[in-house]
Amino acid sequence: MLFFALILALLFIILSAVLYKLHPFLSLLGGAIIFALSSGMELKLLVESINQGFGSLMGNIGLIILFGVMIGTFLERSGGALILANKILNWIGERFVTLAMMITGYIISIPVFADSGFVIMSPLNKALSKKASVPIAGTTAALAIGLLASHVMVPPTPGPVAAAAFLDASIGQVMIWGLVVSSVTCLFCYLIIINFVSKISIASANDVAEVNVKNEKSHQYYNELLHPGKAFLPILLPILLIVLGTLGDMDAKYFGEGTFYNWISFFGQPVIALLIGLLVSFTLPKNIDRDLLSGIGWIGDAFKAAAPILLITGAGGIFGQVLKNSELGDLISGLFDGSSLGLLIPFLLAAALKTCQGSSTVALLTTASIMSSLMGDLGLDSEWMTTLTVLSIAAGSAVVSHVNDSFFWVLTQMTGFSVTEGYKVQTVMTGVFGLIAMTLILILSVLG
Repeated sequence: MLFFALILALLFIILSAVLYKLHPFLSLLGGAIIFALSSGMELKLLVESINQGFGSLMGNIGLIILFGVMIGTFLERSGGALILANKILNWIGERFVTLAMMITGYIISIPVFADSGFVIMSPLNKALSKKASVPIAGTTAALAIGLLASHVMVPPTPGPVAAAAFLDASIGQVMIWGLVVSSVTCLFCYLIIINFVSKISIASANDVAEVNVKNEKSHQYYNELLHPGKAFLPILLPILLIVLGTLGDMDAKYFGEGTFYNWISFFGQPVIALLIGLLVSFTLPKNIDRDLLSGIGWIGDAFKAAAPILLITGAGGIFGQVLKNSELGDLISGLFDGSSLGLLIPFLLAAALKTCQGSSTVALLTTASIMSSLMGDLGLDSEWMTTLTVLSIAAGSAVVSHVNDSFFWVLTQMTGFSVTEGYKVQTVMTGVFGLIAMTLILILSVLG
C-alpha cells in the first residue's frame, strides 16, 4: 500500500502540473495529502507532518531564499547584471563571445533565477553574436547552460538550498563542491558547444521580444555609472563568507578555535552571509530612498517574487515530512537492499521528475523529500555522500528541458528559435550537462 500510495502521489504531482497547470504548491501539498490518506496514516499524524514539515524547513532556509531573491532583484533592477556581462566580455574579448555568455550566465544565475537571467541577457547575447559573427545557436546554448548550472547546483538558489536542508547537508559543502562540479561540467559543455552546437543552422532566429533596456535605463534608480567591482560584491562576498565558514567548521580547524574562528563561523552562516550581501546590494541603485525599500518598491517586488518559491519549498517540506513519518523508507530500502546503484538512484528519480513535469526546483524538492528517508539504508548518510547526493539530485534535475519547462519557452521566444531548434539547442545540451555532471560526481564518490 505504501508503494502504491507513493506512485499515486507522484502521478498526481506530475499530471496536475502538466495537464491542469496546477500551481506547484498545490501539487506538492495535494500529493502529500494523497500519500498520507492512501497509505492509511493517522489524521493526527498528517496534521503534525504538515505543521512540522512546513515550519521546520522555513525556519532553516526561508530567510536564505528571501535574501537571495532580494539580492537578485537589486542586481537586476540597478543594471548590475548588464554591467557584469559587459565587464566579463571586456575581460575575455569579443573573439570568445560564447565563453563570455556562459561565464556571465553562470555568475548571474547564482542570485537571479535562470528564466529572469536569460531575459536580461538575451538582447546582449543577440547583439554580440551578430557583431562578432558568432553562431547564435552556440552563444544561446552557452548562456542557457551557464544559467542552468548555477541554478541547480550552487546555493543560494532555492533548489540546492532546499535539497541540502532536506538531507541535513552542509550548505557550505554543497556550495563548494557544487561550484567545482558545475564549473568543470560547463567547461566540457563549452567544448561540445563550440565544436557541435555552433554548427547548427538556426533559420528562424530574429529580434522578437526584446527587453526594453532603454526604458529601464531611464528609470531614476538605474545606475549606468555602477562600478563592476561593486556589482560583483553582493554575489561574491556571501559566497566567500560561506566558504570560509565551512573551512573553519571542518575537522582540520583551519582557523583554530579562538576568537577569529568564532567570528568566521558567525559571518559564514548562510543567513548572515546573505544578509551582508543584501546590505551591500542596497548600494547598487543610483539613488536610495524609502520608496525603493518600501512595499511598493524593489523590496516589495522581491517579496512578491520570493513568495511562490517559499510556498513551493514549504510544500516540499510537507511532502518530505509525510514520507518520513511513514514506513516508506523501510519499504524502498528493502527493494534496493544490496543494490550498487547508490548515487544513481537520486539522479534517475530527479531526471524522471524533471522530464515529466518540467520544473527543476520541484524535481529537486520532491526527490530530496523521498531520499531523506533512504539515506542510511542506501549507505549515503556520511557527510561526504550526503553532499554528493544533493549534487546527484541537482544533476538529475537538469535532465531535460523541453516543452513542459518554462525556461524552454523563454529561450525559444526570446531568440526566435522554433520548437525543433529549441530541442536541438536546449534539450540536447541540458541532457548532456546532467550526464557529464553525474559522471563527475561518481568519480568524486570513488576518489572520496
